[in-house]
Parts: sequence; C-alpha cells; structure tokens
Amino acid sequence: MNEPQLETTMGKVALVVLLMLLPCALLAQQPEAAPTGPLQIPRLNNPVAESVYRAESTIADQTDVAVTIYNNNLALVRDRRKTVLMPGEISLRFSDVSQQIRPETVSLRSLTEPDALRIIEQNYEFDLMSPAKLMEKYVGKDVRLVNFSTEIGFTEKDARLLSINEGPIYQIDRDIYLGHPGTVALPEIPANLIAKPSLIWLLQNEGTDHDIEVSYLTGGLGWQADYVLTLNREETLMDIEGWVTLTNSSGAQYTKALLKVVAGEVNVVPEPERRMRGGGAMMKAAAADGMREETFAEYHLYTLPRRTTIKQNESKQVSLLTASGIGVTKIYELRGNEGYYARRIPPQPEQSVTVFLKFANKQENQLGMPLPGGVMRVYQEDQEGMLQFAGEDRIKHTPKDEDVRLKLGNAFDVVGERIQTDWSRIADNVYESEYKITLRNHKEQDIQVDVVEPMRGDWRILSKSHEFVKRDARTAVFTVPVPKDGETVVTYRVQVRA
Repeated sequence: MNEPQLETTMGKVALVVLLMLLPCALLAQQPEAAPTGPLQIPRLNNPVAESVYRAESTIADQTDVAVTIYNNNLALVRDRRKTVLMPGEISLRFSDVSQQIRPETVSLRSLTEPDALRIIEQNYEFDLMSPAKLMEKYVGKDVRLVNFSTEIGFTEKDARLLSINEGPIYQIDRDIYLGHPGTVALPEIPANLIAKPSLIWLLQNEGTDHDIEVSYLTGGLGWQADYVLTLNREETLMDIEGWVTLTNSSGAQYTKALLKVVAGEVNVVPEPERRMRGGGAMMKAAAADGMREETFAEYHLYTLPRRTTIKQNESKQVSLLTASGIGVTKIYELRGNEGYYARRIPPQPEQSVTVFLKFANKQENQLGMPLPGGVMRVYQEDQEGMLQFAGEDRIKHTPKDEDVRLKLGNAFDVVGERIQTDWSRIADNVYESEYKITLRNHKEQDIQVDVVEPMRGDWRILSKSHEFVKRDARTAVFTVPVPKDGETVVTYRVQVRA
C-alpha cells in the first residue's frame, strides 16, 4: 500500500473512533439523573421536619360535618374527611377550618385504623393573605408600579417599597414617591402568607389511607331562642312559636351539617386574647321542623331532625316548638321602693303601673318542655284582625313545670298615686310611716292590681285597709280589685327597723 492510500485508511479509522467516543462524551456532559423513588417535598411554612411527604385536605374531601352550638359564643365542630396518605412521616395540611378556632382544643383521630396514625406535632397557621399583609411583606423589596392612562396607555416602572407607615413610599431610580396613582404588581406571593387558615400536622402513618375526624372548639358561632306569642282578644289564651336563631361569623361555612344546640350555662375558662371577627348578618328563615329535645349532662340538647347549611356571615332561624291554646294571666303591678320608709317623701301623683303576662310551662297547659333562654315577643289582634306588637321580654332557661313571667310595658289607662300621710322616727333606725295609694282604672273592664311594697330590715304592718300577702321576708303584696272607670284606695301603716 502506497503512502497516500495509508493516510486515507488511517483517517477513516480515526473518524470511526471519534464517532464511537462522541456519545460517551455527550453523556458525560449531561446533568446527574434525579434519584428514583418517592418524591421528596420540602417542608411547609411551619416548624415540621425539613423533608417529609406532604398531603393536603380541603373541603372537597369532607364526608360529614356536625356542629354543636352553645349559648356563650362557642361551638364544637366535628369534621370528617377522606385523606390519601403515604406510609411513614407525613405533613398533612388541613384547610377550610374556622378562623376563630381554639387551637388548643383540636383533636385528630383515624376512623379507619386508630392505632396506625400518630400525631408528632401540630401547628395552626392563620396569617391570612390581604392587601395590607402583602404590602407589609414587601417593605424593602422591589415591586412594579402599573398605571393606565387613556392618553398614553399602560406605563410600568420598577420601584422599591420603602415603607407603608401612613401610606406607601416608593423609590424609583433616585426619586422618592409618596404614594402612586396606579396599581402595585408583586412578583410572587410571600411563602409565609396563606389564603385560608389551616391546621398542619406532622404525622407518623403506619397504615394506608384514612377516614379522619377532626374536632375543635371555635368562637363566632352562637344561638339564642326567639319566641312569637299570639294573644287572643280576651287575653286569656295564646299560641306560641319558638325559633332557634343561629349566627355565624366564624369565618367558615358548614355545609349540610348535623346541627345541635345546647341550652344551659356551660362553664368555660375565659381566654385572655380571643380573635373576634364579626360581619354583616342576613336573616333567613328555615322550614318549620321542630327540634328534638333530650337531657344532656346538666343541660338540654336540641337536635335539628334534618341537615342544614350554615353560611358565613349569616343569621338563620330553625323551628324549635309550636303550641296553641296556652292559658295566660295578665297582671297589673304597682311597685314601691325600699327607700320610702326611712325618710319623708314627697307625693307621687302619677306612678306607672306595669303590665305582666304569666303562664305555666306545664303539660296540662299545652307546654311542659324545657324552654331555652331568649326573647319572647307578644302580638295581639286589633279590631280589624291585624296582629300588632304588644311588648317583649327576655326569659332565662326555664325548666318544665315552672312559671314564665313576661314584662310587656306600662299600662296607659291605669294610674297609681302614692302619698305619705305620716312619718316619724321612733328610735335609732326605727321608723313609722303611713301611706295612701290610689289606683285609677280608665279601662272598659274591671282589673286587679298587685301593690308590691318592698321593705328592708324588720318590718311590721300596724294597720291596713286591705289584706296582704307576705311574699318573702322583704315584700308585702296587696292584691286589690279596681273597677272600670273607677278607683280603689289602699292605706296602711308600717313600722320598719332598718
């Protein structure tokens, strides 16, 4: 083989070797392949482990929710959800919870495998996203200012946010701007701000996926009883409708919830700092399904027989009870004062006579169930058959077989007059006084008035025009008839040792 042929052959061999080595060289320049196996997720914005598997549970995973509301702006929420969990150490973010949650009351348990899920650490994040919070997080950082003008269109400028104290201050190039007429555009959302309050657990999972139940106490949910009483024209019978009025300003919605309310004074240790968030309320009447009542501990528990949705910033009413044909008694009362007896008092020509409505909460009176505390509003028909408001009063929790007494207001056509006709001091702290009380009735029917005379210390009535009842150690009650368009005079003399 001559020399030119040898050079040609060597060139071809070198080219083949180069082509064979090229893939190896290219592979050597590629980045290192990612390791196989489960994906390692960095930790969330909470003090859990540096690198754990992350899972999230939202309202979309909810399978059931139950809400028990107490009288003192407190509620117990039980939230059940399906969760997809991997074995090992897991960080679970549980979102869509109340903004007024009490984190120290939170409980998590697995309904599927209770012994396979263990809590290592629990956190509650409530630093919610807002324009003010976003601006606060970007103090000292670069933002973009966007302005729109019909003449020049959009303009954009890069700026540094120097401060938001009493208004934003920006630095653009070398100039300082106090505010800006346009819109602030941020490059990203800070990692330590969240859209919804969330519970975050670091869990040790020894099982598979779980149906979990999370329970917690929260503020912002309350209820009270409201009653509508319809009194007949003769003022002898009435009908009653009881409603449970719910209010929700907790920051969460409870969809198709099993609702229970507890009547009674449950003792709660006061919190030094409770986050209270209010909101506008919208009244919404629900279908009139009576609630089922049962005794619970030292309280009474009322359960709505159907599920209901409690929206955020909503006031909702559900039926509690209905009854008709309840016997009532109207009471007129003129009340004195303990201070009348130890001094001389001037004549009181027009004393108000208060009107009360009284009825027995007994089964034979068409009632006989525990009545939760609330407001009772009384309506009565006028001559045209239209219902008119006649007064309201608040009742305490009332057990069955007890009386209910409602203050309606002062009588327009019944007037009292009190005159102290004599007064003297017999000895130190011993006084004698005599009174003339005139009751005038301008109504079209006869009535009966209770003259209630509270007295302090030891007292003894020396003489009287009408009989009285010693209601208790400090009260004498004269019950006297007053004819229509007439008057009755009550006189008595009393000795009081104060």
